[in-house]
Amino acid sequence: MIFRSIDRAWSGADQQALERLMRVQRELRDSGELVSSEGLLPPEEGRIVQLREGTQVVTDGPFGEAKEQLAGFFMVDAADDARAEAIAAQVSAAVGDRVELRGTLISAEMPDELR
Repeated sequence: MIFRSIDRAWSGADQQALERLMRVQRELRDSGELVSSEGLLPPEEGRIVQLREGTQVVTDGPFGEAKEQLAGFFMVDAADDARAEAIAAQVSAAVGDRVELRGTLISAEMPDELR
């Protein structure tokens, strides 16, 4: 599941959301459902790397005007779709926004020729 944040200065509400998110993370870790999770640095700390005509080009952030940014993710091993949706609802409540829920190629039984 992927969660986003609004591109603005850090606030007390953001700190409270982070604390709620960390509580959910601990619960998922304790239940054995958490595979991996990570928060991401803000876009101005990132860079874009691409190959142009055989030359590597690196562009420092921030990138374009966007009100939303990818803030982080949880990778969970849920027993079924209903449990994954319940976990996504917990994360949504913690961050106060929608959460994108996706499976992985392996969990979707990726064809062997693509592995």
